[in-house]
Formats: sequence, structure tokens, C-alpha cells
Amino acid sequence: MMFESDRFVEECRQCLREQNPHAAVREVVGRAVDEPGQILKALGEPTLSGIQTLYRSDTLTILNVLWGPGMTLYPHDHRMWAVIGIYSGREENSFYQRSENGLRAHGAKTIDLKETLPLGEAVIHAVTNPLDRITAAIHVYGGDFFAVPRSEWDPQTLQERPFNIEHAQEVFAEANRRLVPSPSV
Repeated sequence: MMFESDRFVEECRQCLREQNPHAAVREVVGRAVDEPGQILKALGEPTLSGIQTLYRSDTLTILNVLWGPGMTLYPHDHRMWAVIGIYSGREENSFYQRSENGLRAHGAKTIDLKETLPLGEAVIHAVTNPLDRITAAIHVYGGDFFAVPRSEWDPQTLQERPFNIEHAQEVFAEANRRLVPSPSV
């Protein structure tokens, strides 16, 4: 079945009416990433890392997240449920729990092509693309990803601070600088 962004958004919006929207969205994302070639046809072959907003409202955000080769995004939370579906590449998620000294490691999970990962509201994780090419994933959040106050943690000290979207965008920009060689002088 052909992946169409508008239809995918509408299916996810319909899930919000279900008794368990998180589980319903996971099914929709799972069906979509089960045919990764269709998503690549619809959204295009990724050439740069970044975050592309496919849909945003108070109750739902759908992003196309493109992780640069070897890129790691520091520990952060979402404070809303999420579903991640991989349609190209692989994500390594490292999970954390709060402790008196900031954070402590609490497991890991790799998600590969055609796999989904549901995340609960309280999950704190860091994401790494272990590959030498871009990893592409659909991320669906049960709220306004950009408006909810959240936290990030310093990757060295694991000390908590307010989430800063500009800081996250700089991590993606740095990945793109490594991806695109600068012109010779």
C-alpha cells in the first residue's frame, strides 16, 4: 500500500479517539514502517539529518527524524507518550532513570528497519545512530512536542536542565557538517 503523509496523519489523529491511543498509534506506525520503501518514495531519500514536522497540534505531533551517521542526541525526556518507527537504518536507545546525582543508566534497546518502539510519558533516553549513513524514523508524540516544557541532561555530567530545541537543532547541524564536506579553500 502506498504511504501518503496526509492519510497517515489522519489515521494517527483517529487513534486519539481510541481507548488506548498509544497502542493504536503503534499499530498505525507499525503498518507504515512495514513497507519502508513506500515511505522513502513519499518523503524522499534522506540526504541531511534534521527534524521535519509532518503534523503538529496540541494533542499530536508527527515528525520525520533523520539521524546523521554516528550522531548521538543527549539524554532527554518527552513528558508524553511516543512511538518511533524505523524506515531506514537503526536507532540505539539508551534509557535512564532519575537519581540523586542526576541520571543513572537503565537499559538499552536497538530498533532496526521495520521495527517500532513505544515510549511512555516518563521515559528518559538518548539516541544514537550507529551507522555510517542516515537513519530515518517516524516519531509520533501524544501532545505538542515543541510546546511542552521538558528536560535534557548534560551528556558528560548527567545534570538536568530545561530542554532547548535550539541546542538539539545544533546537534543535527553538527551532524550535517560532518556529512557534507566543506569546500576546499
